Amino acid sequence: MSVTSILAIALGAILTNNFILVKFMGICPFMGVSKKTDTAIGMGIAVTFVMTVASLATWAVDHWILTPLDLAYMQTAAFILIIAAIVQVVEMFLKKSVPALYQALGIYLPLITTNCAVLGVALLNIQEGYNLLESLVYGFTGGLGFTLAIVLFSSVRQRVEEAECPECFKGFPIALISAGLLALAFMGFNGLNVF
Repeated sequence: MSVTSILAIALGAILTNNFILVKFMGICPFMGVSKKTDTAIGMGIAVTFVMTVASLATWAVDHWILTPLDLAYMQTAAFILIIAAIVQVVEMFLKKSVPALYQALGIYLPLITTNCAVLGVALLNIQEGYNLLESLVYGFTGGLGFTLAIVLFSSVRQRVEEAECPECFKGFPIALISAGLLALAFMGFNGLNVF
């Protein structure tokens, strides 16, 4: 394992294989929490934390429990339970420490449990054969990519809300068009060579 491979994993997770804009995972919070930049940043930080801890926990459970006991078929169920426990801890922390953010995130905070990007990072770590460090890097940078996408989109949405557009495009339709254009921009990173 070299610095180049770690850098490739990081750049891939943030740019070329962004969970939201390239893999189209995690669209629910992307569309639901991106109306305000403050809320988008809070969701991005929460998802980054959950992805990082879930990468560590699911890698450990898979390599030390599921694989040795020949229970690989239980990966998805085990990973969902682990992610649910992590999200519950994050939810309790935010409710006690940052009640304004907890209220702003609303229903989307517990939905991190079923966010396919979080489950996707856990499953992709195993599928790609990443070791513990690579899994942590992939989880953390996948969360950074999620945060980058949702914060950029919240900025675009705030600008679009103030812009003149035909009545039929106002609201959700123009948001979908904006998301599509942002996704096209991120797909431009395909073919990026690390070194």
